[in-house]
Amino acid sequence: MQLFYAPNTISMSVAIALQEAGLGHELTCVDFTKAEQSSETYLAKNPKGRVPTLIVGDKALTETGALLEYIAALVPEKKLAPTDPSQAFKMRSVMFYLASTMHVNHAHKMRGSRWADSQTSYDDMTSKVPQTMAVSASYIEEECLEGQFVLGENFCIADIYLFNVCTWLAGDGVEVKNYPKLIAHMTAMEDRASVKKIRELGILT
Repeated sequence: MQLFYAPNTISMSVAIALQEAGLGHELTCVDFTKAEQSSETYLAKNPKGRVPTLIVGDKALTETGALLEYIAALVPEKKLAPTDPSQAFKMRSVMFYLASTMHVNHAHKMRGSRWADSQTSYDDMTSKVPQTMAVSASYIEEECLEGQFVLGENFCIADIYLFNVCTWLAGDGVEVKNYPKLIAHMTAMEDRASVKKIRELGILT
């Protein structure tokens, strides 16, 4: 396996999951400051021009949530995803919310060109980010965390996804101290060997 990632982006979820799964892999950094995600070489692997991309054999796999579930399925003994239908539903409902809403809220800060063409529109979207991300943080705090983790005391791949997105909160102007459950979750994640490893590797800074 070969993971194409960029530091501090959503791709670090996959890097954490690979560490949790104990799967051998290579890491290749995509330098956004040099627009490497838009190069012909990278677009040949991922036409969307985004990270993560996971190369498995001759296939390029993309989309964070799908990759997390794929990795979990490769190592069922690690119990990174629940088999109970109601627990699996809870895990996926949180992951889908993160993908469809909270990540999109964050992206309005620096990816306004996906939705608009004028600078005034970009500025308006950017100014809204602290509010929309705080609303999302409140939803996670009140509805998604059943204990230390999304599934109470049982760690799963949704916790990886949640941790990744919540590393952006402070930079998005959210007062993280207002969310004690999220703080506890972030602390628990920082204690995991997988997160310590990706910090060591510079995937999370």
